[in-house]
Amino acid sequence: MRTVAITGTRLTSHRSVEGYTRLFVEYLGPFASDAHFYIGGAKGIDSLSLVWLAANSHAQITVVTPGTLDQQPAEARQAIVRCRDRIGQVVELQAAELTSAAYHARNRWMVDRAQMTIGFPHHSEPSSGTWQTLDYTAHMGKARLIVPV
Repeated sequence: MRTVAITGTRLTSHRSVEGYTRLFVEYLGPFASDAHFYIGGAKGIDSLSLVWLAANSHAQITVVTPGTLDQQPAEARQAIVRCRDRIGQVVELQAAELTSAAYHARNRWMVDRAQMTIGFPHHSEPSSGTWQTLDYTAHMGKARLIVPV
């Protein structure tokens, strides 16, 4: 079974839900029949991909938060509740503070357990968490699929 980490921007309002659905069909769909996905429990791509995978695949899903589920934004918590029956596991990494370092640690945790990463960056700034996760994936010698949004 292939293991896949998903990373992506939290800034998603520039596209429609239908636009993201088309991207997920094209880029997540080929892996969705026999895969285990690790998805961060944030808003944006995390929540959108979680909802799409839960509704359109039989893939195993693990949601990973840097702190606790209660600390996640309302949009993300709602997506998790909506998909709860499809989520195999929620991993709460219990960070004391939700800093950039905590989110980077969460992303590394997912990449360390995955064979590949599918990233949906909003822009090409190398300082974004999405690009740092994709760079970490490459540093680990793992495959990455980059789908700019």
